[in-house]
Amino acid sequence: MSLQRQVGAPGARSGQPSSEQEDDVAPRAAGGTARLPRLPRPTARQLLQGVVGLAVAAFLLGWGLPHFAGTSWPEVFRVLAHVGARTAAGLLLLMLGGLWLYTFTLTGSLPGLSHPRALIVNVCGSSVGNLLPAGGAAGVAATYALCRSWGFARRDISTSVIVSGVWNVLARVALPIIGVSALLFGAGDLPKALARGGAVGAVLALVLLVLFVAVIASARAATVIGRTVDALLRPLWRRSRRSHGISVDDLVLDLRGRITDVVRTGWGKMTFGLVGFFGVYYVLFWFCLDAVGVHVTFAHMFAAYALGRLLTAVGITPGGVGVTETGTAAVLVGWGASPAGATAGVVLFSLYTHLMEIPLGAVGWLAWGLTRKQQPADA
Repeated sequence: MSLQRQVGAPGARSGQPSSEQEDDVAPRAAGGTARLPRLPRPTARQLLQGVVGLAVAAFLLGWGLPHFAGTSWPEVFRVLAHVGARTAAGLLLLMLGGLWLYTFTLTGSLPGLSHPRALIVNVCGSSVGNLLPAGGAAGVAATYALCRSWGFARRDISTSVIVSGVWNVLARVALPIIGVSALLFGAGDLPKALARGGAVGAVLALVLLVLFVAVIASARAATVIGRTVDALLRPLWRRSRRSHGISVDDLVLDLRGRITDVVRTGWGKMTFGLVGFFGVYYVLFWFCLDAVGVHVTFAHMFAAYALGRLLTAVGITPGGVGVTETGTAAVLVGWGASPAGATAGVVLFSLYTHLMEIPLGAVGWLAWGLTRKQQPADA
């Protein structure tokens, strides 16, 4: 299945839209007053899921985090009180640097998108995803609405979401492989059972990573993998009451067809953006631990960071809040860090990587209001 031309990028078409045309997410660029794009209304089920997710996050942060780390919130606050304003400002600049580097991933997946607008998309989508029910879907909806207001075609936006999503999956699978490798070769004090479990996990993650790359790189491999998964799932589908009109083979081929051209031209920028983003955020994690007096080996620190980035994908709570902090702090404590210090460092890191995205998102929405809007070619 071939990809269509990038007809939705700004400047890709000539002429102005007629007065009868109306954009589906934003007013026309010429003389229109910018208003917030319309986001999908959450259903009753999504609202319930959002409330339950926030309740679980609050429970994990309020009770689970100090309980599993072996500390208390008063002790954590006493440690955090020693973080000075200069250190906090430096951590903020580091965080902003990581967000800017991620714009390379977005501009690589959506040709025609500028870096300032990619930064707006990033902070706005993250803030919406952290606030609204069904956070991931809400973030994608915000991304779609913003890009439509700048004139991008629907298919180009959806392809960008797919490609950047696949690249994020690849990165989050690769991080634990590196983390486990660092533990196996850099930390000789691991119990044998943990070392064997880590090795098995690294092998499984590596297999998954190879399958992803094979699907993208080879049409033949995509066909073989799709048909194999079809054969494995066919008995389950026969027992299901619902009839699916498309096979996994068709889905895999369609996925590959949609992203091949984008990957061919943008893989370098997307990879640079993700490596830079996760690299800077690792340095941010390191500095957060150092700011509260926590010092562990490089192998242990990177493994804890990789585990935390993987746990952010847990869909129980918005952005994995509560789950990420509890798991990371417990691992650090298990590797010898002080309970109060490890918890304080993880909380400080979470303040920058999650909570700080909300006010940044508000600034992003204001910046979007000042940008020039354009009627999409396929409106």
